[in-house]
Amino acid sequence: MSAISGLKFGVDYYPEHWPKERWVKDADLMAEVGFNIVRLAEFSWSKLEPREGEYHFEWLDEAIEILSRRGIKVIIGTPTAAPPPWIIKKHSDILRLDRNGVRSPAGTRRNYCPNNPNYITHTKRIVEKMVLHFKDNPNIIGWQIDNEFGIDICYCDNCVKAFREWLRTKYGSLENLNRSCGLIFWSQEYSDWDEIQPPKPPFDMQNPSLCLDWHRFMSDSWIKYQQIQIDIIRRIAPHHLITHNFMGLYKELDYFKLAEPLDIVSFDYYPKWGLSIDYARSAMAHDIMRSLKKKPYWVMELQSGAIKTHMAPTPKTGEIRLWTFQSIARGADGILYFRWRSCRFGAEEYWHGILDHDGIPRRRFSEIKKTSEDLKKIAPHIERTIVKPEIAFTLIYDNLWAWDLEVAYGGRNYYGMGSWEPALDLYKALYSRNLAVDFVEPSKEDLSGYRIVFVPSLMLMSRPIEDKLKAYVKGGGILVATPRTGAKDWNNVITELTLPGVLSDLFGMNVEEYSGLPDNGRVCVEANESILGHRAIGEGRCWAEMLLPRGAGILAIYRDGIYGGKPAATINRYGDGIAIYLGTFLNEAFYMALIDWLIKTAGIRPALPPTSGLEVVERIGPNGKIIFALNYNEEAARVFLDEEYQELICGEKVKGWVKIGGLDVGVFKPLKK
Repeated sequence: MSAISGLKFGVDYYPEHWPKERWVKDADLMAEVGFNIVRLAEFSWSKLEPREGEYHFEWLDEAIEILSRRGIKVIIGTPTAAPPPWIIKKHSDILRLDRNGVRSPAGTRRNYCPNNPNYITHTKRIVEKMVLHFKDNPNIIGWQIDNEFGIDICYCDNCVKAFREWLRTKYGSLENLNRSCGLIFWSQEYSDWDEIQPPKPPFDMQNPSLCLDWHRFMSDSWIKYQQIQIDIIRRIAPHHLITHNFMGLYKELDYFKLAEPLDIVSFDYYPKWGLSIDYARSAMAHDIMRSLKKKPYWVMELQSGAIKTHMAPTPKTGEIRLWTFQSIARGADGILYFRWRSCRFGAEEYWHGILDHDGIPRRRFSEIKKTSEDLKKIAPHIERTIVKPEIAFTLIYDNLWAWDLEVAYGGRNYYGMGSWEPALDLYKALYSRNLAVDFVEPSKEDLSGYRIVFVPSLMLMSRPIEDKLKAYVKGGGILVATPRTGAKDWNNVITELTLPGVLSDLFGMNVEEYSGLPDNGRVCVEANESILGHRAIGEGRCWAEMLLPRGAGILAIYRDGIYGGKPAATINRYGDGIAIYLGTFLNEAFYMALIDWLIKTAGIRPALPPTSGLEVVERIGPNGKIIFALNYNEEAARVFLDEEYQELICGEKVKGWVKIGGLDVGVFKPLKK
């Protein structure tokens, strides 16, 4: 794949939705706004192949040529997310089968089974025909595989048979499967592979190991389906880049595995689903996307108008520009808005684009044009820069799935919280301190480059994870874990060791007892003032563990509840590092007190001091750093710069107190070499 340099700035465009007479005007307007890239064709299979074996690429050739004359390159989407009616008529079995034996509806998207041989055959043919046709077109730089892969569970015979083979490959024998998953319980031991049926919701009364393996299998099925398309493109057009549009905090697929064979990760970012925007949650999505390959990523769909869901309000003046700069600040090197023009028909008729249904440029067009002009000013300065955090979170998608299987009720599990919450609560405290984060797969990645690593409720434990965590702390790292860490083995079976299992020596303590805190129950927790240096009191919720130090110091105690006076958090010296275990899910106030102590201990400094409503991120490169300060407040905010900077958008030299307008951004480059 040839290198793609420079900032990519563009839009998702559907020329097939509009008369050809409009295409030239659209291209002219795109050039006016400063776009240099467009995504095309990801939902156009019925136009590309209206009947089996009859291909019509000329309309797409024409659209690409019109765009190219304005200096706009193209990413083509493979159209497999929406099979045309003729395929469904010929092979109705391609439609997924739900747990009740009902097929997915025909008139939608993402309705096919990834293990269906008929659909795989049609997929291979259309992808191969498209790549052969476009491989030598100099205006095409790459491909997006399908569109927004999801777990999309299927119970058809193809999936059932493939699941049995997946289990056979993993366990080798029925004896090993029965033993490893505890299938003796309720007399569920298998004597023949054909006896195995995939678990169906509700999962709380079924074997948790088999439920987790079923989720793992379905995730692997979609990853395998993606690889079919990747292999075709690599064989025919190795000079083209390949991406897929991920969905941020979507957690049902193993995004590390999905990202591995891709050249670039891209994702779809829609921050405004209602009146308020959770910018910390949005920032976490960006950090995860960047972390999947530890390099710059793209936003393939950035919200550019009101979206259909709940009829969300239209973006305020300045918000689209802020979302663009937030994406760039957190490591994106490509921005494409969704969509160019609001569609007049179909399921997304109220999913608004840059232009409204009438195609007339208005406020949002002008704002994106202004954004384009501003990005041109900063683009040379961010070339070869990256976000390089000193703090990491462990992220294992299997663990998220196992967490959600813990007796789930209405999206909340036994612990009273969704699987992202142990991480998100800590992340929000770091976000408020202007501290960026990487997410790491601990069994595969080097942790030594991080000063602090948070381990949010990593229940599932394997020997490689255990070894990596212990080596990290022994080498001088600071590790912070939350409840249930180390509670289960990799097969989702509870350890027979006293909790936290194989990590007991690392944390220098045991969990003596645990209790749920239902019905919004809370416990008061007080920090050890002699360690943190000041008095800190917080609340624990959902869950409480009574800790018994075995060499560790007491970091905090419960002040009330059934564990009143007992340790709630411990701190242990292990090798040259520190291992902290938190026995309850704490509130933001306590987390911030702890994080302030942690970053002081680790010698970490934020790019700028925290200011309410201001998101600050730093990109670092061979020529120094660039600081982005994004003001999400309606009113102006002030930041203090302790050295002289150039503000790259206005070009002025600034120092000391600097004002950033409401819903505005400042981009600062130090003048001192």
